Amino acid sequence: MHRDWLRGVYEWVGEYRSVEMAKGDFVWPPSYIVPENMARFEKEMLAKHTPCKPRELGEVCLSVAMVHADFLYIHPFREGNGRMARWLADIMTTQAGYPLPAYRFAGSGSWRVRAEYLEAVRRGYDQRYETLARFFEEAILLREAL
Repeated sequence: MHRDWLRGVYEWVGEYRSVEMAKGDFVWPPSYIVPENMARFEKEMLAKHTPCKPRELGEVCLSVAMVHADFLYIHPFREGNGRMARWLADIMTTQAGYPLPAYRFAGSGSWRVRAEYLEAVRRGYDQRYETLARFFEEAILLREAL
């Protein structure tokens, strides 16, 4: 997906990162374990939660949150991890029969929504997925209301 999306933009597109990455005081796991982490992610997360089968919205959102946070924690690419994670969330919600989440990352109040989302993702890094699951549930319900 990463290669298809960013082909021609970056030379290293679709390849796992080989550099260390940090944002503020948060440092992602070292690059040398990205391949191992992605193999575990595919085996333990993607195999269990995708394709995302139709079921109650809260259950779907918990699956989406788990996959989303774990992918972002691995941070496999140098660029585009957040957008890739949201693309995967979009795929999972539509597989389950729900509309695309309305992320609300632009426009009035978007700074607050983005801050809440980032805090929910950070909680997900500690396998506390409930806040991120609620974020996705609210985003899907908002889209349904539009």
